[in-house]
Amino acid sequence: MTSILQILLLVLGVARWIVLVHVIMSWLINFQVLNLRQPLVAQIWYGLNRTLEPVYGRVRRLIPIGGGIDFAPLIVLLAIYALEIVVRNNLYSFH
Repeated sequence: MTSILQILLLVLGVARWIVLVHVIMSWLINFQVLNLRQPLVAQIWYGLNRTLEPVYGRVRRLIPIGGGIDFAPLIVLLAIYALEIVVRNNLYSFH
């Protein structure tokens, strides 16, 4: 059971990094540091959007619009951290 929880922690860590990369890329694209006309940047950006949009879409339906600010990535990150805390607290009960 410990191995399953450790694998779940690994998956949550990867998900956290994917969301963080998406947020940072969105800032860099909006401040025109990165350009979507570059093929590699466009591939990464559209791949991240296709991966995260189902999750963000569910969160956006639950929260009100924040005056032009998208709080969905923040809420997803908080949920990932909360799940990590729950898994870490239960990890030690299986030793």
